[in-house]
Amino acid sequence: MQKKDKEKVFGGDWTEEQFREFMLVESYDGTDKDFISGIRAYRHMLPETFAQFVAQFKAEGHNLSAADLEGKTLVQTLASHAQGVEYAEILKAAGAQ
Repeated sequence: MQKKDKEKVFGGDWTEEQFREFMLVESYDGTDKDFISGIRAYRHMLPETFAQFVAQFKAEGHNLSAADLEGKTLVQTLASHAQGVEYAEILKAAGAQ
């Protein structure tokens, strides 16, 4: 049985609780949980929603400069995607490196 494809980008108004759901992740290989959360948010949010997420993420003490197991940061990862440049700029504006 094939899985139905999920919609990749969600717009509209998001609540703080919905943003927190994106912050609750598990790492099964030792990858920084904040990196996983950032990638997950990037994959599911429009830029304006992602900016709100980043503000809450930062306010709650999460690491905007989190890296994967190879040392590549969220900014570096998103900037390497054609559609991720705007998201990387949002992270940089919030203080990520």
